[in-house]
Amino acid sequence: MTDQRDPQCLHNLAYHPRWRHHSVKVIRKRHIWTVITNSFSGCRKSELLSASISLSSKSLSSTPQLPSSPVQGTRRLRGNWFHLLLLMISLFPCQAWGTTFKVALVGPWTCDILYSKALPDLAARLATSRINKNPYLNKGYWYDYTLVNEDCKSTRALVRFADVESYGAAFLGPANPGYCSSAALYAKEWDVGILSWSCLKPNMNAGDKYPTFLRPLPLSAHVIFTVLRYFQWAHVAIISEEADIWEATGQELATSLRALGLPVNPVVTMESDKDGPRRALTRVRETDRVRVIIMCMPSVLIGGQAQYRLLMTALAMRMIDRGYVFITYDTLLYSLPYKDTNYYMLGNDTKLRKAYDGVLSITMESGERNFYEAFRDAQNTYEIRSSTPPEQVSPFFGTIYNMMNYIAMTAEQARASRGRWVSGAILGDSEGGFEFEGFNQQLQAGRNGEGMQAGYVVLDYSGMGTSLYSTHFLHASHTDGKTGGLKYLGRSVHFAGSTPYTDSSCWFSPHFACSGGMDVTTFFFLLLLLISLVGSFINIFLYLKKQGRVGFSFGGDGNGGSSKVILTLDDLVFINTQVSKRKLNDESIMKSQGDMKTPHHSVSGRSYLASTPDSSNVAVFEGDWVWLKKCPTGTVSSVGGSTEVIFVK
Repeated sequence: MTDQRDPQCLHNLAYHPRWRHHSVKVIRKRHIWTVITNSFSGCRKSELLSASISLSSKSLSSTPQLPSSPVQGTRRLRGNWFHLLLLMISLFPCQAWGTTFKVALVGPWTCDILYSKALPDLAARLATSRINKNPYLNKGYWYDYTLVNEDCKSTRALVRFADVESYGAAFLGPANPGYCSSAALYAKEWDVGILSWSCLKPNMNAGDKYPTFLRPLPLSAHVIFTVLRYFQWAHVAIISEEADIWEATGQELATSLRALGLPVNPVVTMESDKDGPRRALTRVRETDRVRVIIMCMPSVLIGGQAQYRLLMTALAMRMIDRGYVFITYDTLLYSLPYKDTNYYMLGNDTKLRKAYDGVLSITMESGERNFYEAFRDAQNTYEIRSSTPPEQVSPFFGTIYNMMNYIAMTAEQARASRGRWVSGAILGDSEGGFEFEGFNQQLQAGRNGEGMQAGYVVLDYSGMGTSLYSTHFLHASHTDGKTGGLKYLGRSVHFAGSTPYTDSSCWFSPHFACSGGMDVTTFFFLLLLLISLVGSFINIFLYLKKQGRVGFSFGGDGNGGSSKVILTLDDLVFINTQVSKRKLNDESIMKSQGDMKTPHHSVSGRSYLASTPDSSNVAVFEGDWVWLKKCPTGTVSSVGGSTEVIFVK
């Protein structure tokens, strides 16, 4: 029977809306898989192509080339794509993990003004956008981020952190020092990198206890220690805001500074009630020799109300006039603008202007542009799609951007030298030694696990105007607290009151133990001890002198040895010790009854009979018996030690 099918009819049916709809689906699916294949073009792309070609060739060779309907062709294509789909799914984990490197940002983004005003989502988005466009950094990974909101309470924050294992390949945070060490142990168990600016233990990056830990900022305790060492201020107090994150910061900072040898006391939490600042400052004022106060709280220049209340109370208590120096801690975490920057709150508030005269700010150095200028430039180029004025943004925005870039640079360096996938241990064992451009300054990575390094400046306020000025500079390579120090920039620190007195340099030396100054009670007891020692020495000297073991030397040779007394015949009265062996005559008795006088003393003849040097070698000098020995003719240069022992009684 003859086949009655008309090929032209089949051709026309192919353009029927029903068949056309299926063909469009096939075309769309082909387009989708082409996009997916291009997106994963970095891992064994040639294997995928060869597999698809061999799969197609097998399907063609296994079936004869007979005329087929559009329905059969569509089914055949579906079968081929299904096999290709299975092949790609088998390779999907390798591809996905090999191309995406996600960073989880952990912080109290809604709890504290320092972090909430930093716009962390915009900062991370800007950083990842520029990283993925960088031809050096996008060779191996496509970088992404996710925000993890840290609870305001330390205990709940730790419980929350235990559940974020799969959130990223590296963690930037947490911001709470209270559980930073515990978070680093979690990261060690998960084998993911953790970079936290709040871990204040000095030696966390040494040893094998925290192998996946890396510092994204210089250790703040080392920077503060370097500044205190320059000014010779050893006795320090710390006042923290009444919030879990700042209380933990104050305690950990005190522990870190004490590990470096400084006597940090007291560490006070400023309560939030009306009299909280006064109670905290009273404890500091009652502590002896403390003249430096570190404030662990957001700076008043970025809207910190707790610091405003503290400074106003210090001004009312006249602590500013009496030479107390207040150092801001939060400015160590970002670059506070000072070049061509006016803080109008200083100009509009007379009391704040007087109080801020006693404040020193230690902050990251800016480059050619300050933070506000760099933020405004990114807004003008539509890289930052936000209408928020730069002056209302926390400069910690720039720190987030810098840390994201540091992670990308470290991961790319490790990927190029160690292998395809960068684990937490590999990231923590970063070689470093590279430089990169930050948000508004030049940054570098230290070697031997030192983490990211940046230069710092000391900012002061003169008590007039609305701007700050720099007095000293600390190079990025000198932020380890061991080498180097501050560099004077030509303008001195303006102290509102008296200049704080300095402490002994032994506080800052790792080779000497130092006890520092002393109070009145300690000085009194030490004075009594000194008097006792002097009295004991005098008694021992008099006793030895009475025993004839010490004396005074007149005209000695200066070569040491026993002291000698030079006498003449006029100083001595010679006596005859053999008088009992012979009979005394009347004449000698009469002579002996007379008093024999010398220029210095007289000896009663009732006790001794007079004699001459020729007939006796025993004489009396000031009540003491003296044994004499006749020396041969000539000059005697010295007397032997054994001879001295015999004659000195």
